[in-house]
Amino acid sequence: MTNPLLSDWTTPYQVPPFGAVQDSDFEPAFTVALSAARANIAEITAQSAAPSFANTIDTLEQAYGALDKVLSTFYALSGADATPAREALMREFSPRLAAFGTEVSMNRALFARIDALWQAKDSLGLSAEQARVLMLTRRGFVRSGAELDGADRDRLGEISQRLAVLGTQFGQNLLADERSWQMPLAEADLDGLPDFVIANARAAGEERGAEGPVLTLSRSLIVPFLQFSPRRDLRQAAYAAWVARGAGGGETDNRVVATEILALRDERAKLLGYDSFAAFKLETEMAETPAAVRDLLMAVWTPAKAKALEDADILAARMHDDGINGDLEPWDWRYYSEQRRLAEHDLDEAALKPYLQLDRMIEAAFACSTRLFGLEFVPVDVPLYHPDVRAWEVRRNGEHLAVFLGDYFARGSKRSGAWCSAIRSQRKLGGETRPIVVNVCNFAKPSKGKPALLSYDDARTLFHEFGHALHQMLSDVTYESISGTSVARDFVELPSQLYEHWLEVPEVLQEFATHVETGAPMPEAMLERLLAASTYDQGFASVEYVASALVDLEFHDGPPPSDLMARQAEILAGLGMPHAIGMRHASPQFAHVFSGDGYSSGYYSYMWSEVMDADAFAAFLDTGSAFDPEVARKLEEFILSKGGSGDAKDLYIAFRGQMPDVEALLKGRGLDTAA
Repeated sequence: MTNPLLSDWTTPYQVPPFGAVQDSDFEPAFTVALSAARANIAEITAQSAAPSFANTIDTLEQAYGALDKVLSTFYALSGADATPAREALMREFSPRLAAFGTEVSMNRALFARIDALWQAKDSLGLSAEQARVLMLTRRGFVRSGAELDGADRDRLGEISQRLAVLGTQFGQNLLADERSWQMPLAEADLDGLPDFVIANARAAGEERGAEGPVLTLSRSLIVPFLQFSPRRDLRQAAYAAWVARGAGGGETDNRVVATEILALRDERAKLLGYDSFAAFKLETEMAETPAAVRDLLMAVWTPAKAKALEDADILAARMHDDGINGDLEPWDWRYYSEQRRLAEHDLDEAALKPYLQLDRMIEAAFACSTRLFGLEFVPVDVPLYHPDVRAWEVRRNGEHLAVFLGDYFARGSKRSGAWCSAIRSQRKLGGETRPIVVNVCNFAKPSKGKPALLSYDDARTLFHEFGHALHQMLSDVTYESISGTSVARDFVELPSQLYEHWLEVPEVLQEFATHVETGAPMPEAMLERLLAASTYDQGFASVEYVASALVDLEFHDGPPPSDLMARQAEILAGLGMPHAIGMRHASPQFAHVFSGDGYSSGYYSYMWSEVMDADAFAAFLDTGSAFDPEVARKLEEFILSKGGSGDAKDLYIAFRGQMPDVEALLKGRGLDTAA
């Protein structure tokens, strides 16, 4: 029987034939595709013709077609619907891929051809996009060790393979801890919880085959439990389990894994001639240096900490009024903050949630893109990897632009968090190829037959990930290596965070925030209170985020720690971390930083992008309309369509005229008046 991963796909829009693919198909398909890629590289270096852009760079760009086809299908499944077989395949594939990557990047003959083109670049008549691709290609080879020799060269290859193994192990350990823990809830334990939390706990129990409701470590369930449960003992137990992920000892303990990762990253940077891994990693980002990152984070930390300490005193007083003595603890903050929000803003999330239906928020995200960019979304019947996944064709003026998949509900087989990925990316080289884009979230799944309701933070997440999807859908470049979200890490979050702003546009909420039972729009008074409270608790949110970003930076901008948790504690103590706030991602759970190399020494990038997104949305507001067509045109022309075809700073300045400063961010978070 023909392996479906290696055959031509006749499915609509050439979506992977998920229903025909078995886990047993992946290893043989991977082996064949890897061999094909290796043969394609050999063909480039074996040719007698002198290097040209076409016979070297163009050919290299197309060398991995079959491998990309297999792996994009595999990773879509393994991230969103893991099985023991898929996890075993990940452990097998990651070192093999790392070894192949090292083999390519240290291929002397291949690098010689690329370097020859680089030396002659001014005489090749390259387009701006080709010149950019050549620069990025050569830089990638150099940063992967192409210029190393002897033992250093061999050691760098060993490090790359080991890091691939450890990153996979870290992510799988975290997922194992998250899906293995649950807290059964007796009926009395549900007292004081809103109906939506109770319903989600019952649905979680049904999914796990429990006899009644359970609390799990899904963020969409545990966070509202911490917000609303009046049972301090249960909140403490839940919080303890939440922060213990990856640090419980045994086979899934990530502390040793992360420590080894940091040591290997430091060794890698030193082999390549950098003072630290942070210096190595940030060289290619907008920030450029660890000092620039530290300056940004500390500019936010100081007012955020002051605001958080002020808020902590208020929350502690509320707790003491309840007859509870002692310090405000991390498992108390969300509960008393919710009580304070209700008292000061008359904003009850339990009353708000019926107006934030998942289906209506999807419609809202689509409708905003229609008004801004003329996109249309048409439901389509295509092969899907899970019954919860939905699919739409994206069109503009009747022309096919993309396929968009939405996978919104939490399940035990899905890793935590939310993300956007491309099963296929846009490109023109070798024929126009339009993308297949996936948004994956972890919203609480309702009981059968019940509508899914979101928190306001959930709705922001939906808009955030859809902003990433637009970056993929509207990409209009020739080369896949610079397509869509293939940009500097501290630039990639600009489109996603910018898109969140449209959720706060009153006319959007007035149209789409409708009551799940009556269909009535959100009352104007509630809408006003919601928007007025947009900066509520930003001391807490900023502190938990910046603490994580600073720990990430300090881990990578100095000697690697011998004791991970001791070093984390030392960094937090030096910052004066408020007692009642934990890091958003403590080190054993910090998948952004340790499950792969993407956000390592780069978690700050959300905040770096936030400086720009506040300024970018102001470009719309300055016109008097959040949907100004000329600003939308410029946003697409200079940012969303460009991918990585230009320097990120140059692209932003082309859109906005200049780079903004941190004041826009502080104002957006309500921290500009903090002590």
